[in-house]
Amino acid sequence: MTSQKNDKNVRRDWYKLDLSAIVYPTLQRKDFSSVYRLSVVLKEPIQPDILQKAADIALKRFPTYKAAIRKGLFWRYLEPNTRPGPFVQPDIKNPCMPMPFKANNHYLIRIYYHQCRIALEAHHSLGDGTGGMCVLQTITAVYLRLLGHDISCGGFVLDVNEEPDPEELEDAYIRYANAKVRPPRPGEKTYRVRGTKEPFYTLNIIDGVMSVKEVAAVAAKYNATITEYLNACLLHALLQKQENEWHLKLRPVKLAMPVNLRRFFPSKTLRNFITMVYPSIDPRLGEYTFEEIITQVHYYMRYYINNKFLRGDITTNAATQQNPFIRVVPLFIKDFVVRSFYTKVQDKNSSAGLTNMGSIKVPENMKPFIERFDIYMGQPFSSRTNCAIASFEDILTINFASSIKEADVERLFFCKLVKDGIHVKIESNRET
Repeated sequence: MTSQKNDKNVRRDWYKLDLSAIVYPTLQRKDFSSVYRLSVVLKEPIQPDILQKAADIALKRFPTYKAAIRKGLFWRYLEPNTRPGPFVQPDIKNPCMPMPFKANNHYLIRIYYHQCRIALEAHHSLGDGTGGMCVLQTITAVYLRLLGHDISCGGFVLDVNEEPDPEELEDAYIRYANAKVRPPRPGEKTYRVRGTKEPFYTLNIIDGVMSVKEVAAVAAKYNATITEYLNACLLHALLQKQENEWHLKLRPVKLAMPVNLRRFFPSKTLRNFITMVYPSIDPRLGEYTFEEIITQVHYYMRYYINNKFLRGDITTNAATQQNPFIRVVPLFIKDFVVRSFYTKVQDKNSSAGLTNMGSIKVPENMKPFIERFDIYMGQPFSSRTNCAIASFEDILTINFASSIKEADVERLFFCKLVKDGIHVKIESNRET
C-alpha cells in the first residue's frame, strides 16, 4: 500500500485505523460486530430514490466512510471503496446486525429508511458517533435540498463541494498522547446482568421519549445535570436488579460511558476520538439512597472528566501501539492478545454502557423538517444492556438495546423516571 503527502488538496489512498478502531475488528465474530446506529425522524415520508441520490452525493465528502477495511501483515487499514453502493434499503426489525467486512460490497455502513425515518449504521472502525452524525446530517441536508428546500451548511452538516480538511481524517489520539504519566487501569470485576440470550440476529429495542424540560427540572431538584441524573437512574436500576437476584456476594455496579474528547482537545476529526470513564457504586460499602448515588456520580464526573485526567488516559491507551516491539508483532498475534484481554478483563469492567450525545444541533433552516433523533450503541459484546441518550429541541430520547429477553433493568430505569414525575412514552420492537 502507498500513500501520498498529506496536502489539503491531495487525498491519501489508505488510512491506518485510529487508536480506538484497532480494537473493533479484533472483536468481530459471526454473531457480533461493533456497529452503532443513528437515525433522524423527519416530518414527511422518505422518498427512497431521492435518498439514494443524496447518499451518493454526500458520501464522496467522507473518504474514511466510503471505505473498505483491509488486512496487512502487522495492522489493518482503510482503503477507498469504489464499488457500487452503499444502497439505501427498507429498515429492518432488528438493527445493528453483524457487519461482515466482505458483505455489502465491502462497505462498513448501511443506510435504511422507514416511513419518515432515515437511519445510518456504521462500524466503529470508521469513527464514533460524532463522525457518524456528520454523515447522517449531511446526507439528510442533501436529501432536503434535492426536494427543493434551502438548507445551510454548518455544525454537523458539511459542505459536499469542499475537499475534506486533513484534520477530519487524522488520528487525533496520537496528537494528544503526551502526558508525563500513564494512569493505571482499574480491573476489578463488576456486577453482570444475567439473562436468557436471544436467538442470533435478535436485538431488543426499548425507547423512552420524553420532554427535555421535564427531565431538566427533575435533575435540578437533585442539584444535578441531565447526564448525572440519568447515570444515577441507571446505576440505581442495576443495584436494584442485583439485590433482587440470588448471589453469593455483591459486586460493584459500574457504567462504561464514552466521553467525546473533542470537548477538551480541539480537533475536527470524523474518526474515533472518545475515551471511557466508569462511574460506579459499590454496594459492599453499604446501602445507597438515590440521593447518595447522584452525589457520587456528580463528584466522579467533576474529578475525572477534565483535560488533565483525559490526556493521561489517552497516553495510556497509545502507549501499547507506540511500543516498537508491539509494532512488529504479526497481526494474528495482536488479535489473539487483544481479544483475550477484552474478553477476560475489559468486558467484565462494566455492568452496562451509557452514552449521551446531548443536545443535537442542526442548521436553523433544517429544524422545521425534523421531529427527533435516535441513537443506539448497538449490540452488546456480552449479555447486558446498552443505553444511548440524545435530545433535539424539547424531545429527549433514551434508547436501550440488549440481546437478552429480560428487560428488568429497563423497567426499573423508566419506573424511576415516572416516579420522579417525568412523562415517558415507551416504544419497542418487542412482540409483547
